[in-house]
Amino acid sequence: MSFLPPSTNGQYRGARSAVWFLGLATVLTLIPGLIHSFAPSGGAEGIAGLDLGAQRSLVIGVFGWEGATQLALGLGMAAVVWRYQPLTPLFLALVIVERGLMSLQGWVLRPPANGHHPPEHYGSPVTVVLAAVFLALSLRPRKAS
Repeated sequence: MSFLPPSTNGQYRGARSAVWFLGLATVLTLIPGLIHSFAPSGGAEGIAGLDLGAQRSLVIGVFGWEGATQLALGLGMAAVVWRYQPLTPLFLALVIVERGLMSLQGWVLRPPANGHHPPEHYGSPVTVVLAAVFLALSLRPRKAS
């Protein structure tokens, strides 16, 4: 018995470009996860431009928590890209949900009081649109070559 079941990549019939996009999304999930988990301020000061003030340890803790969830999601995404490509549509849908909620929070429900948006606030809406395009491509069967 092995840790991972056998690869199912041969069963994937969607567009290869969708898998490549999921691979890019994987990298763009893992890198912030590493920063949030291991950078001294979790990226809160240097990247997000937050003034941590009296709540420094709380903010850094929340960033670390977010980093942990990003690393877990990113590792799941990596497994799909490398071994379980038939799950590409599901994981693209999860990217749409995650980034869609991030966009909603950052721009509508809880925009920053100081008007400063971290880089993720700009990238998330773009990612939602791109992920939707690649989701559609992943669901369309490839033409036989």
